[in-house]
Amino acid sequence: MVRAAPAPVTAARPGGSRLVRVPSSHVAEGGSPPPAGDLEQALGAHRRELTGFCYRMLGSGAEAEDAVQETMVRAWRAIDRFEGRSSLRSWLYRIANNVCIDMMRSPQRRARPMEMGPSTPTAEVVLGDQRAEHAFVQPVADERVIVLDGDPAEVAAARESIRLAFVAALQHLPARQRSVLILCEVLRWQASEVAELLETSVASVNSALQRARATLAGLQGETLDPRLDPEHEALLARYVDAFERYDIPELVGLLRDDVVMSMPPWDVWLVGPDDLAAWFLGEGKVCEGGRLLPVDVNGTAGFGNYHRVGPGVWEPWAIQVIEVAGGQIVGHHNFLYPELFAEFGLPPRIEARADA
Repeated sequence: MVRAAPAPVTAARPGGSRLVRVPSSHVAEGGSPPPAGDLEQALGAHRRELTGFCYRMLGSGAEAEDAVQETMVRAWRAIDRFEGRSSLRSWLYRIANNVCIDMMRSPQRRARPMEMGPSTPTAEVVLGDQRAEHAFVQPVADERVIVLDGDPAEVAAARESIRLAFVAALQHLPARQRSVLILCEVLRWQASEVAELLETSVASVNSALQRARATLAGLQGETLDPRLDPEHEALLARYVDAFERYDIPELVGLLRDDVVMSMPPWDVWLVGPDDLAAWFLGEGKVCEGGRLLPVDVNGTAGFGNYHRVGPGVWEPWAIQVIEVAGGQIVGHHNFLYPELFAEFGLPPRIEARADA
C-alpha cells in the first residue's frame, strides 16, 4: 500500500537539476474493496488523480479522460476478481498504466512546435497545412488533474508537475521509464510499490528511474514565476489590458528578449519581441478587438482568447498559455482548438450587454 506520509521525493525537471514533486496530500489513499453499492463513488474518488497520471503519460487531456474512462470500465468488469492484496487505489493505477501503454503504441510521440524544427522569422512564415492534433502536447485545465484547494505551497508543487515543458519532456521517455518516473518522483511511491504495480523487481525500477533522470536532465526548461506572486498577477493584468486594447508597443514591453510564441496546430514558432510584434501587426492582426477570459492551465496562467465576429459578439479562438519568468513573459503559446473551451469551463461565446 502506498505510504500515508512518505518522505519528500523530487522529480527531474527538464533543463537542470531542479526537481518537481507532488505532496502526499494530493493523492488519496485507497482501501479494501467497497460494498457494491459504493463502488461507483469509490472509483470516482480517484478520478482526478488518475486523470493527472494519464495526462502526464499521454500529453493530452482528452486522451487522459479516455484512458480514465477505460480504466473505470475495466475496473467495473474485474471487481469480482479484486482480492484486496493491494489497495483499491494501487489496483486502479495498475489498470490505468496498462491502458496508457496500450494507447502509446503509436511510434509518434506528442511534442511542442519548438521540437519540430527551427524558429522562423515572421517575414518568412508560411503557415501551410495544419498538423494533426495528436502531434502536439495539448493543454489541460489545472482543476482536472490536481487539487487546487490545499496548502498553497503544495498546490504550487503540484502545478510544477504539469508544466507544458515537463509534460513534453516526459514524452521522450519509453513507456516503462515514464511510468516509473511519474510514480516514484512525481507521485512519490516507493520503488517496492512501483515494482509490485509493474510486476518487476526493485532493481529494475531503480535502473529505469536512473535512465529517465538522465534523459530529462538533457532537456531544456526553466523555473517559472509562482502564480501567487503579486508582481506576477500585476504583469498579467498589464498583459490583458495591452492585448485587449491591442497596444502592441505596450505588449512587447512585457516580453523577454528570448520570448517564444507557438501556435498549434501549426508547427511554426517565433522568437523575440520584434518577431512577435511583426506577427501581431501582420497575420496575427485577426486578434485585434479580442477578449481574454482567465483560466488555470498547465500550472500557470492562461486565457481563453475570443475573436470578435460581430458588433458586441466574440467567439472562441485559442487557449493561451502565458509563461512568466523573472517578471517577464517568456512563453506565449496559443492552442487554436476552439473545441477545448468547454473543457476549461469557458462560455461558447461572449456577448456585450446592450446597455453597456
